[in-house]
Amino acid sequence: MTMLDRRLHAYRPDLAEARLEGKVEALRFVSGIPAQIAVAVAPLRPQPDMSVGIDTELLLGEDVTVFDRAGGWCWVKARSDGYVGYMPEEMLSDAQTEPTHIVTVQRTFLYPQPELRKPYKSVLSMGSRVRVAGEAEVRGNHYVVLEDGTAIFARHVQPIAAGKDDDYVEIASRFMNAPYLWGGRSGLGIDCSGLVQLAMLMTGKSAPRDTDMQAASLGERIDRSGLRRGDLVFWKGHVAIMEDPETILHANGYTMTVARENFEAAVKRIGQLYQQPTGYRRPV
Repeated sequence: MTMLDRRLHAYRPDLAEARLEGKVEALRFVSGIPAQIAVAVAPLRPQPDMSVGIDTELLLGEDVTVFDRAGGWCWVKARSDGYVGYMPEEMLSDAQTEPTHIVTVQRTFLYPQPELRKPYKSVLSMGSRVRVAGEAEVRGNHYVVLEDGTAIFARHVQPIAAGKDDDYVEIASRFMNAPYLWGGRSGLGIDCSGLVQLAMLMTGKSAPRDTDMQAASLGERIDRSGLRRGDLVFWKGHVAIMEDPETILHANGYTMTVARENFEAAVKRIGQLYQQPTGYRRPV
């Protein structure tokens, strides 16, 4: 049988997704059941164990397919990028709603009602999806109100159906100084490939989740000469966005933030510790 990437293909000796029948060995094949992320940020792990590091994160309102539920854990596949992993069952809702709006700022507060003086209930990241039921104005501040009465500052969201900004670099720059988090994919903490993927998602473009996936297939391969805004620079296990021909924007473990850095200086610094860039790509 073919050895498939377990990050993108749901299969175990006892169970596998139906589309893999004939490609992998498993005792049982299932199509899975749709569900939706019901918390602000849902870490996805390679094993059903809270002590295991996270692979990625899913955001409020994102869709998944559930293949198995056991011991309080769900084995799922993300609809957006096909990533497979485990998350606690309590982070999911079987009652799917059709989101109407998406958060467009690095992070925003979810209030129990349209009132900024109230203690917030949660912090939502850019890319979170919500269903708006109404609007409210309090002391000149405009809010969108969700079906459960909670509220978000109106200027921090926009309709999903609205026209999208095509400059993913500008969107990535909104994460400036956000903390670095291995496996992170939110305004509360983000890693290098998560920054690329989430910024592109906000422009309506899809991108693989991990650095090796992006280096292998995202856009077209280019050489180092003529690098321009929006191009990607790859090292082994790392990716940076060219903000302009001299500057990169990247989530990195050196500053432990999303930061700007001179490109040539970064190449020298990283090369002294690890190695030189392994490739360059231009998203199409």
